[in-house]
Amino acid sequence: MALLVLGLVLFLGVHSLRIAATGPRDALIARFGEGGFKGVYSVVAAIGLVLIVIGYGAAREAPIVLYDPPTATRHIALLLMLPVFPLLLAAYLPGRIKTAARHPMLLAVKIWALAHLLANGTLADLLLFAGFLAWAVVDRISVKRRPRAPAVGAPPGRFNDAVALVGGLLLYVAFVGGLHAWLFGVSPIG
Repeated sequence: MALLVLGLVLFLGVHSLRIAATGPRDALIARFGEGGFKGVYSVVAAIGLVLIVIGYGAAREAPIVLYDPPTATRHIALLLMLPVFPLLLAAYLPGRIKTAARHPMLLAVKIWALAHLLANGTLADLLLFAGFLAWAVVDRISVKRRPRAPAVGAPPGRFNDAVALVGGLLLYVAFVGGLHAWLFGVSPIG
């Protein structure tokens, strides 16, 4: 469990610099340059992600069950996950979906985390998914207070919406159809 917690602290901590430490973040960028800062940021995030994966996997070996979700909540989780992949893709493919969602990546993380909290009831699940949900909520509030960042990704267009929607739904089908079981050892459909 300690590796999971350490991974969450590193991964979510580095992703929270714009939320909690804008001044120190800007000072680091000024000192090391944008590239140097992004390099260190990426390494710390990658280490955090690896620790999350290892820690969560280890915690699943001897789970501490907090609650046993009813079967109905697993079905709700499957439905909630439906827009997650299109939203993830829309974050990099500007169009109407991105405009309507405003911050599709954060919305996708919030939905993903909530769906997984509904479907899973161990302490490791609570730490992982509630941690990401709390981070995404706080980051969304923080983003509202920041000046708008310049657009990144493909130029805006309806084609981007189609790619995000079709590609996202194909990813959803792939995950439900076996990719989730292959990657994480658990089938979302039982």
